[in-house]
Amino acid sequence: MSVAVGLSTSRPSFFSFSHPFTIIPPLSTASFTLFLTNSCDQPPLSTPLDTVVVKSSMLPTGKASQDDLRRLFSRTGPHIFKDAKIPISLVGPQVVEFLLSSSFSASSKNLLDVRLLLPKALSLCDGYQLDSMLKSAAKKGNSHCISSLIEVGADVNRRDSDGDSVMSLAVKSGNLDSVQVLIESGYTIDNSIDRFLHYAAAMDRVDLMEILCLGYADIDLNSIDSQGRTALHIAANHGHVEVIQFLVSVGSDPDMSDSKGWTPLHFAAHQGHVEAVGFLLNHSNFAKYAVTKQGKTAYELAIDKGHSQLYDLLQLGDILHRAATKGDVAGIKKCIAEGTNVNGRDQNGWTPLHRAAFKGRIEGVKVLLKHGAKLDVVDDRGYTPLHLAIEAAQKDVAMYLISQAAKANLKSFKAKEVVSCDLVYFKNHHSHLHTYNFV
Repeated sequence: MSVAVGLSTSRPSFFSFSHPFTIIPPLSTASFTLFLTNSCDQPPLSTPLDTVVVKSSMLPTGKASQDDLRRLFSRTGPHIFKDAKIPISLVGPQVVEFLLSSSFSASSKNLLDVRLLLPKALSLCDGYQLDSMLKSAAKKGNSHCISSLIEVGADVNRRDSDGDSVMSLAVKSGNLDSVQVLIESGYTIDNSIDRFLHYAAAMDRVDLMEILCLGYADIDLNSIDSQGRTALHIAANHGHVEVIQFLVSVGSDPDMSDSKGWTPLHFAAHQGHVEAVGFLLNHSNFAKYAVTKQGKTAYELAIDKGHSQLYDLLQLGDILHRAATKGDVAGIKKCIAEGTNVNGRDQNGWTPLHRAAFKGRIEGVKVLLKHGAKLDVVDDRGYTPLHLAIEAAQKDVAMYLISQAAKANLKSFKAKEVVSCDLVYFKNHHSHLHTYNFV
C-alpha cells in the first residue's frame, strides 16, 4: 500500500522543505532537500540539535494533491504515525571555522556547544582542511579543538613552506593546555628551526618554558634565531628577570654573542634593565668586558643611552677599586663624583676601603671615609679593612682606622683564628702599638 509522508522541522524559521509532502508507492523510496529558510552570515547552530520530524499515513488510493496531503497531516488522530526525529547536523570547514571563532566560543555555554557540535562538523573535512583548521585552533589556543582535529586525522607535524609549525602558533598563543596537547600528541621538535623558547622569553612566560623543557629533554637552550640571538638575549632585551634566571639555571650561556657581537648583558645594559644587568654580571665570566663588533662594552652602551644607574655596576665600581688600590686620590674623588657606590664590593666582598687599607694607601683611606665608606664592613672571609691593614703590616693605616673608631675585635668566626695570629705578629713587630687592646 502507498504511504503518504510529511516532513517538518523543529525550527521552521531556519530550516524548511520546498516540497514537504510526498507519496511513496510500495517498495519505493523518496528523497527530500532541506533548505535554509533565509540566508544568514553564520551557521544556525544550536544545542540540542534541530530535528526533522517524520510523519506518515497509509494512503489506500495512492493518489493525493499537495493540498490534500497538507490537510491530511494538519489533523491529529490515529491515522497519523510519528515515525522519527532526525537530527540536523551542519558539517564542513566553514562550520568548523565558525565554531573555532572567538565570537562564538567565548562564552562557557558556547564552549560546551563547540564540544558537542565539532565532531560531526569535522566528518566531511579532508586532510588539507583539517591541517588548516588545526593551525587556526593552535593560533587561538583552543586545546579542545586541537585534540578533536588530531583525533580525526589532522597532522600535528605538518609545517608551512617557511617551516612554521602548529606548535609555534600554540606557544605564541600562550595557552599551556594547547602546548601540552601537542607535546602529548607527538609533535617532534626541530632545534634547527623551532624557536619556542624565544617566543616564551619575549612574552615573559617561564611556565611555558618549563612545559617545553619537560616535554623535550633535547631542546636546545642556546639555539639562535636569524640574528644569532638566543632566548636569553631576548629575555635580557626585555628585562624579564625571572625568565633570565630560569634560562641560566637550566643551562643557557650568558656569555654567548649574537651576529653583532652583543651578549645578553649588552642588551640589558642598552635598555637600562638594572636587575637584569645585576644578575647577568653575577653569572657571566667575561660579558662585562666583551665588546660588540662596533667596539662597545656594555658600560659604553649604557653611557650612550644615559642609563646612569648602571654606571657603577658596569665599570665605575671597577675604576674606583683600582684607584683605591693605587691610592689615586683624584681618581677616587672623580668616581665618587660620578655616582659610584663607595661601598661597592668585588668578587671577594672587598670594598674600595679594604683595598686601600691592605695596600697602605692612607690618603685614599681618608678620602673614602670622608665620602661615606663603611669602616667596619666585612668581606667574604669576615675581614674588615682594619684586619687587612694589620695583616699587611700597614701600621699607619691601622692606627688611623683605630683613631676613627674601627672595631679591632669585630670579626667573623672564619676570620677569628687568622686575625688573632696576625695581631700577635703585628704587636711583636710594632711594639708601640701594643697599648691598644686588639683582642
